Amino acid sequence: MAKRDNEKTKQLINAVMALRSAKEAKRFFRDLLTEEEIIEFSKRWQAAKMLNNGISYADIEKETGLSSRTIARVAKWLNDGMGGYKLIINRINSHHKKSSLGKGLS
Repeated sequence: MAKRDNEKTKQLINAVMALRSAKEAKRFFRDLLTEEEIIEFSKRWQAAKMLNNGISYADIEKETGLSSRTIARVAKWLNDGMGGYKLIINRINSHHKKSSLGKGLS
């Protein structure tokens, strides 16, 4: 069993799944993580979205302040990971497309 696949991490995942709103998520993550950790995770998420859109490492580095090494690590997980980044990117993109379909029809 991998280090990350244990009862404690399962409990953390269950806690995240119990969140019901962005407001709850913001409160939970602020209590769970330091401000620096939240900022770092936000930058990695931004890098994943930018990589998915074909933006260069140099532009991502300039925009996020992440090192090229961290960007490469994000790219590795985006392309060869467990599919988590792409799952959420696609889900968000799909949600945005659905919510914009009804606009302008009235």
